[in-house]
Amino acid sequence: MLAMALSATLIGLDAHPVRVEVEAARGVASFELVGLAEAAVRESRVRVKSALAQVGVHMGEYRIVVNLAPADVRKSGSGFDVAIAAGTLAALGVIPCESLTDVLFLGELSLTGSVHPVRGVLPQLVGARMRGITRAIVPEGNGGEAGLVDGVEVGTVTSIRALVEALRGAEPLPRAIAIAANADAPPLDDLVDVRGQFAARRALEVAAAGGHNLLFIGPPGAGKTMLARRLPGLLPPLSSTEALEVMAIHSVAGLLTSSRGVIPSRPFRAPHHTVSEVGLVGGGENPRPGEVSLAHHGVLFLDEFAEFRRSGLEALRQPLEDGLVTISRALAKVTFPARPLVVAAMNPCACGFRGDGTSRCVCSPERVRTYRARLSGPLLDRIDIHIVLPPVNVGAMQRGRDGETTTEVRARVGSARVVQWDRLKRGEVSAATNASLPARDLDRACALCEAGSRLLGSAVSRLALSARAYGKVLRVSRTLADLEGSAAIAPHHVAEAIGYRTLDRNVHLSASTAA
Repeated sequence: MLAMALSATLIGLDAHPVRVEVEAARGVASFELVGLAEAAVRESRVRVKSALAQVGVHMGEYRIVVNLAPADVRKSGSGFDVAIAAGTLAALGVIPCESLTDVLFLGELSLTGSVHPVRGVLPQLVGARMRGITRAIVPEGNGGEAGLVDGVEVGTVTSIRALVEALRGAEPLPRAIAIAANADAPPLDDLVDVRGQFAARRALEVAAAGGHNLLFIGPPGAGKTMLARRLPGLLPPLSSTEALEVMAIHSVAGLLTSSRGVIPSRPFRAPHHTVSEVGLVGGGENPRPGEVSLAHHGVLFLDEFAEFRRSGLEALRQPLEDGLVTISRALAKVTFPARPLVVAAMNPCACGFRGDGTSRCVCSPERVRTYRARLSGPLLDRIDIHIVLPPVNVGAMQRGRDGETTTEVRARVGSARVVQWDRLKRGEVSAATNASLPARDLDRACALCEAGSRLLGSAVSRLALSARAYGKVLRVSRTLADLEGSAAIAPHHVAEAIGYRTLDRNVHLSASTAA
């Protein structure tokens, strides 16, 4: 008898439908699996045989052939086990073939017949809904994320025995229930705890308001990490669409569990500087998202920026520019979204103490140049705001709290984001944040008065700013005006934005001239 079950495979975040065709005939016992299946899929025949034996279904007298169609799409992972088992049961006449019609099956089987969770259930159900599939059966461990997908009736299963009873119509499966927000999530750090560093606080607010990437340069203990960890609290909450995108990425990476709950706030990722290029931007034999994609719609903090592998940093250039990571392989090209707000932090020199007002720095000018040469000009050009942090003096530490709270700053950031969103809804621009504005929108959204235009023209000539840096200054100027509630960009907005492009240049110049 021939039976067919539906499943899916992920290529990046895109779910591709897979028809699991099973033919069973009496003859020499065998179990063949074809259809461009990788090792984990081919091994499913062992798991399926053992799992079916737990419900009294033995295949010793049957020749089983399983075809995963289409045959030219690469299949990976263990998520086909339940679909293969269901198709085999129908082909053997244990369950009616009609029970498999228009049902998506996902899940991994154990040798004892229990059903284990798999990666990527959320994006696969979203893809199934787009293809018109309205019913699905997934592992109980994936029920929380499966319940987030509207328009698909999802049942959860714990064992092959429960699956057989449900498909026979004897015992319905429990419905998937969406996981709730994690009420035990730790509170976000407050900006008021930062002592001094008013210029850095201002830069952090501007970065949050416009979605601008940010580079902190300062000695150890200046507060670079402390400031970066307070950035997520300044950002507006995730919209429902953004939250679904973030959770889909985390589902593919295997980081989404029912115990964790819905991602309550924007992700914050802080990989160690020893991370590999694949770990940072994604990849592997079966491409998976890297840290830059896991931080999508959130914050990617790169501490000790100059210590990261150069190949990994240079690989960041595409996502910083396009908001996407594209990984090409022989059989497929995978694209992951990657639009985090990047905050990088580095010391001014290898020992970290140059320019701190003491004589502790032991770096020669040549050593300083070598240290900073680890960061290429094109990479630094893609970072909107560069800010130098001075050492925090004892007086600032002893004065106690002397700045605004996260709540106060977040209110201004939220107002600026609303202004940007309104421009998008009116059709004036094609991006929701100023940092993402394409070049075609700059003339309309970032028009300068005559004085501002002269000021920016002089800065471009005097500082040899690139065309990309010119656009960055315009975008930051637009954000500064939005924070003030100004429809027009004033010269002082342009001046402040130019200052964010020259501070790192001044540090480099001082290092090369000091001797």
